Amino acid sequence: MAYINLNADNFNAHMKEEGLVILDFWAPWCGPCKMFGPTFDAASEKHADIVFGKINTEDERDLATHFNIRSIPTLIAIKDGIMVFNQAGAMMAAQFEQLIQGLRELNMDKVRADIASQQE
Repeated sequence: MAYINLNADNFNAHMKEEGLVILDFWAPWCGPCKMFGPTFDAASEKHADIVFGKINTEDERDLATHFNIRSIPTLIAIKDGIMVFNQAGAMMAAQFEQLIQGLRELNMDKVRADIASQQE
């Protein structure tokens, strides 16, 4: 599945309670965003089971504010409804693939337990 252009109207429809969602916050004038774009696009074609969403911060300021985006590009990963990754900066293709593999292997039972212990 290729990436989806997300906006305020369709954002919630593409969030999943189970599975992985990777968000790319970008802007058309951003050089590093332009460099990372083809890497993100290729990964979205390769990993059909993951939702890849691009959010143009110029057009979707409310979404950028909601996620506290201060720098672009910023990648956010949400697994099983929990944000598990948030990092500004472009990645090389191999680095992005390594991130995707790590996200796939992430033990969500442990993540939920860690969150619960922090809230006590």
